Amino acid sequence: MKELLKQLTQAFGTSGYESAVRDLILSEIKPLADEVRVDALGNLIARKKPTKADKSAKRIMLAAHMDEIGLIASHIDKNGFVRFTNVGGVFGRYTLGARVRFANGVKGVVGYDNLERFHEAPPMNKMYIDVGAASKEDCPVKVGDVAAFEQAFTDMGERLVAKSLDDRAGVAVLIETLRAIKSTPNDLYFVFTTQEEVGSRGAGVAAYGVEPELGIAVDVTPTGDTPASLKMEMELGKGPCIKFRDTGMLSDPRVIEWMIQTAEKSKIPYQREVLLAGSTDAREMQISRAGVISGAVSIPCRYVHSASEMVDVSDLQNTVKLLTAMLSKPVQVK
Repeated sequence: MKELLKQLTQAFGTSGYESAVRDLILSEIKPLADEVRVDALGNLIARKKPTKADKSAKRIMLAAHMDEIGLIASHIDKNGFVRFTNVGGVFGRYTLGARVRFANGVKGVVGYDNLERFHEAPPMNKMYIDVGAASKEDCPVKVGDVAAFEQAFTDMGERLVAKSLDDRAGVAVLIETLRAIKSTPNDLYFVFTTQEEVGSRGAGVAAYGVEPELGIAVDVTPTGDTPASLKMEMELGKGPCIKFRDTGMLSDPRVIEWMIQTAEKSKIPYQREVLLAGSTDAREMQISRAGVISGAVSIPCRYVHSASEMVDVSDLQNTVKLLTAMLSKPVQVK
């Protein structure tokens, strides 16, 4: 899975500009799915039909988002410095000094107007991107151009570090789950969604079209295992996190029970997740049409929304095992 994750994280894919990531995913899943399509918002939807025709087969949607946070140029000054604003949840403390790459290939570094208070994270409107230009006329960036953080993939053995592990880690897990499921009594829709970082827009549209009976989001979750972190239970290396609550939704207790029973029966380590900030595509699936029984399984991730997010390989592997065990058998959730 490491090589797949390296390719996914190095691809450019800020919200609304996910085509390069989508093409990569498509090359992996096309031989594995029975049907593949792309909807109007750019969601990639891969269907794996039940092995035997059965009217009682549950229609289940699994969602992992392709997009990543980024920046968008808002003004070019006379000296060629690029002012910008955020696309999604970009944090100032992670942005200053970061290297970025625009969709057109131009690279730059984020600087700051005034370093008198250099120990404090400056507001974004005091930062700029230096692309090496000397004037507005020779600046290769235009207003409206988008950029993503630029950072190499680092293999630390059991730990992997990269930008956009939120949520290319979830994307990799869905690809490997689709590969691992040889047969299923369920009607499965593996959906790689767009624009999650700006409000889970892709998931809402996809869920409306798929009309699932069950919805499961696969995303990352911040951890509580670093010095002075928020008091949360999630840790790297302790297994997938079964979501109970985040700021956008409450998981359906029936889905929680299904996940826990499967993990315990299959002897897969798991954690119980109560997330204090943030949400996932499950929020939009849950309220689609007349409502969908929904939940989420999360991959523990340190330094979320930075250019150096970190995950544990065993957590990825165990998430694949959990989803495969859940989806390879008839689902009793009603």
